[in-house]
Amino acid sequence: MKKIKEIIVVEGRDDTRRIQESVIADTIETNGSAINDQTLALIEKAQIDRGVIVFTDPDYPGEKIRKTISQAIPGVKHAFLTVDEARPKHKGSLGIEHAAPESIQAALAKAYTQTIEQKQLIPRELLFELGLTSGPNASHYRKLVGDALNIGYTNGKQLQKRLQMFQIKPETLIETMNTIMEEKRNES
Repeated sequence: MKKIKEIIVVEGRDDTRRIQESVIADTIETNGSAINDQTLALIEKAQIDRGVIVFTDPDYPGEKIRKTISQAIPGVKHAFLTVDEARPKHKGSLGIEHAAPESIQAALAKAYTQTIEQKQLIPRELLFELGLTSGPNASHYRKLVGDALNIGYTNGKQLQKRLQMFQIKPETLIETMNTIMEEKRNES
């Protein structure tokens, strides 16, 4: 099993168990989306000492945790699972605890570092032209792009911010959309 140097921030005990079945790693549990000051201080110390990977569920509470940590502690890394990877085989809740070890390993291997750079890389017009912010399939295409780039799903307003946060270049986005459209043509 691969050893992860950074400390992985997860939501709860079941996530920690699943992470430790997949990789050798230490975790910090937020115990929900209302992160207290003591937990944030612990995450900040972990970032200074070893680095942090925020790895939360692909849902609203997971995004809230991710945003809270990112605002309080700049420079943390982020790992994402797709909704399909985090969905249990049987009906139930969505979460890291349901993901296959291979999905967890792949997500951690592709963890992104958030940047604070202000230079806008992808203009809103490009997102429009690629059909990611308007049109009947925009939501579906955003999901496919989020999965392909391993940055998670976003709504139309947040997509540009997420692409900026992880310094995704326009060429990478265009290439990803071309691949998605090619796969769609091949399915027809």
